[in-house]
This record gives sequence, C-alpha cells and structure tokens, in this order.
Amino acid sequence: MNNPRIQLETELGKIVIELYPHQAPVTVANFLRYIDENRFTDACFYRVVRMDNQPNNETKIEVIQGGLKDDEHPQSLPVIPHETTAQTGIRHKDGTISMARDEPGTASSEFFICINDQPDLDFGGKRNPDGQGFAAFGKVIEGMEIVKKIQSQPANDQYLVNDIKITNIKKL
Repeated sequence: MNNPRIQLETELGKIVIELYPHQAPVTVANFLRYIDENRFTDACFYRVVRMDNQPNNETKIEVIQGGLKDDEHPQSLPVIPHETTAQTGIRHKDGTISMARDEPGTASSEFFICINDQPDLDFGGKRNPDGQGFAAFGKVIEGMEIVKKIQSQPANDQYLVNDIKITNIKKL
C-alpha cells in the first residue's frame, strides 16, 4: 500500500513529504486531520535551530519548526498520545518530520523537519530530559533544499526575523 504524500507550499518553494501511517497511526491521523479540516491556513515556519544558535544546549540539533505557532490558536486540535521512535521504528534522520512537544502527550499542531541525522531526538536521546524523544511520522522526499533555505534565513536566537508562510498544504 502506498503511503500518503503531502505538499507544503511555502513562500520559498515546495516541500513534499511522505507520511508513515502504518508505523505512526495516531500522529499521521492528527496531521492529516489538520490538512483535511483546513486548520493550517495560518501555518508558517517560525523557528530554526542551527549549530550557531543554541549556545546553552549541550546536545545540539538542527531543525526547522512550523505549525500554528500559538499554543492557544483557535484552529488547534486536542493533544495526542506520544508515539515514540521505539514504538514506530521511525528514526530522526535527515528530512524526517516529527511532532514538537513539551511533555509526552502534549503534541498538537507544531511539527519540525530534521536537517541531517538527529539521533538525540529519538527515544532514549539526550535532547529532552525525559528521554522519550519525539514522534517522527514521515520524511521529506522532495524539497530538502527549501528546508535548508528556510533554516538559513535571518533569526533572532532561534526565531525567524520574518516567518516563512505556508501558503498551502494539500494531499497529493
């Protein structure tokens, strides 16, 4: 069976992502619900984590983060259960899309895309003190150059000076 694919159209170009519903059913269903119900109309990429902008982090990562940006956004859906990489087998490799969260079980609308392999984001990794890692659920299959272009935009600390608007998200 073919995995669903989605296309993120941004101000800087298109990113095509393949989702893995058989491995991460809860996380993929949540993401697709945001798309199907047009809840990402205000979505943007707003955070870039680079080697040079995380001086206080012992465990460094490289990602771009997007979503609705506001935890209290009216389009937000309820939080979902946390699907760890130990459960799904999806590792945080170059191009992996995953859910941003605070505590396990607090992911909702915010997601990130890995730049280079990020094993410290997997279950047991050192980036989050709880060791539960993040819920990976797909991979960029076209447009990593756009991901890297977003990551290279001017930022104050880890937040883009100008958010990169996601102009459309659709299933292919």
